[in-house]
Amino acid sequence: MKPYGKSFGIDRGRNSQNVKDRNSIWYYDSPNLFERAVQMLVGVCKFTQADCTTLAYGNVRVVCASLYPIERGFFRNKLGTGLLSDVAADFATSVGDGRVDYIQGNANYFEDLVREYDFYAQGHNQTVTTDGGEFKYIIAENFASIEAIGETNQDTVVLVLSIEGLHVLHNDIDNPNLATVLDNIRAIKQWRHVPFFVTFAHHFNNHFCGHAKSLFGIIGSKADQSDGLNGGFTDMGREVMHAILSNQNGKRIHIDIKHMSAPARREYIRMISDPAGQYAGQNIPIIISHGACNGLRSMDERIIDIKETGATFLTDDINIYDDEIIALSRSNGIIGIQLDERRIADKETIKRLKHSIWISKIRHYRAALLWAQVQHIAELLDKNDLFAWGNIAIGSDYDGIIDPLNGYLTQETVVHLEEYVERHAFNYLNGRGKTILRTYNQISADEVVQRLFHSNAMAFMRKHFV
Repeated sequence: MKPYGKSFGIDRGRNSQNVKDRNSIWYYDSPNLFERAVQMLVGVCKFTQADCTTLAYGNVRVVCASLYPIERGFFRNKLGTGLLSDVAADFATSVGDGRVDYIQGNANYFEDLVREYDFYAQGHNQTVTTDGGEFKYIIAENFASIEAIGETNQDTVVLVLSIEGLHVLHNDIDNPNLATVLDNIRAIKQWRHVPFFVTFAHHFNNHFCGHAKSLFGIIGSKADQSDGLNGGFTDMGREVMHAILSNQNGKRIHIDIKHMSAPARREYIRMISDPAGQYAGQNIPIIISHGACNGLRSMDERIIDIKETGATFLTDDINIYDDEIIALSRSNGIIGIQLDERRIADKETIKRLKHSIWISKIRHYRAALLWAQVQHIAELLDKNDLFAWGNIAIGSDYDGIIDPLNGYLTQETVVHLEEYVERHAFNYLNGRGKTILRTYNQISADEVVQRLFHSNAMAFMRKHFV
C-alpha cells in the first residue's frame, strides 16, 4: 500500500527496482525514535513494517500480500476533502498526498486494482541489491511454485496475492452494475497470478454485504462507516459470492470473512455449510485472514464461557465469536491472528500489562496478548472434542492501519515473537493445559509454535492454493 501510494507522486504505478526509492516494494524504513513515539502515543505507524527488505531481514519467506485500492471513505471524511483532510489522511496511512488526491476523486476501483497488480508484477523474479545482500521476490501462481523455490533458497521471498475488499470489482462504485462486476471477476481469474483468497468486505459499503465497524481512534472519529454497517448480504452480493467460489469461470478463489458484519458472516457460513445447499460436499474452508476472538459464545448469546482468556478480549463485532471458531475448525479452515493491540485485547487488559524499560520484558508481556488468543482457541476447540492446534496462524496485518504489539513493530521482529510465545506455551502446557486439555491436545510447546508460525499456513496452502 505504501510504495504503490508513493508512486503517485513520482511515476504513477511504477515499482522501482532501486531499493532506495520510496516507490519500491523493497524500500526499507525502520522506525526511528520519533516514529516509535508517534506509534506509542497515537497508534499510527509512519515506518514500513512489511516491505520486502524487512521480510528478507526477518527471515520471512512466504507471505500473503493483499491488493487494496484504498476506499474513498478514508479521504472524504468529516474533515472534508481539502488540505487539512489530506494532511491527516497522509499522516495516518503514509501513502503520499498524490495518492490521497487520486483516491478522493476515484470511483473506478477496478482500474486501480489492475494497476496495483501490475505494480507487483513489475518486480516479479527481479534481483535487487540491499544492504543485506541480493534478494528477489516471486509471485506464486499456486503452492507448487512455492515448493519449487525450496526451503533452502534463502534469497527469495514468495508473495501469495490476495485482495482486501470487493469494492475493487466496481468500475463505478456510485453506480454498481452486476454484469460489469461479473466480467471483472472473470478477468481476475485470467490473471497469471490469481489471488488465493479475497476479503469479501472491508471498511465501507461495497453493495455486496454489510461490514463490521473497524475504524476507531483518530481515524474512526473522522471516517463515516454507517452506510451498510452491520447489514447482511444483498442479492448482488450473493451472485458475487457464487461467482468468486465458482470453478466454471476460472479457478475458485476462496473467501475470507474478516471485515464482514456478524450477520453477513452467519449467512455465509450457513450457505457453505448447508448439507442440502449447492456447496454440499465441497468442503469449503472458512478463512479469517487477520482476526481475533472476542470471547463471546455467539452473536445471539453474548456470554463469556472461557473467562480465563475471554474476559480480556475486545468484544466488538469486528472480532470473531466462539461459535464461528468452532465452525471454522469443522470446515478445516484457518484463522490468522493479527498483531494489532487494539484488536487482540481490550483497553483494560492493555492498561493492566506490566511495563518495563527492558526490551526482553516488554516482549514477554506483549507476547502474552497473542498467547491469550491462541490459548482461547485451543481450549474452545478442546471443549468441543476437536484438535486444538491445527487452525491457527499469524495474520499480522503489518502495513495495514494497525497499532502493532510493542516490541514487535515490524516483520523483522517476528522471530523474537516466536521465541517469547514459546515461553508462554511451555508454561501453559506444563500448568493449566495439563489439567484441562484432552490428552491428544497436550502436545509440546515447540510444536504449537511451529504450527502457529509455520506449518499450519503451509499445510492450508498446500491443500487449497491449487
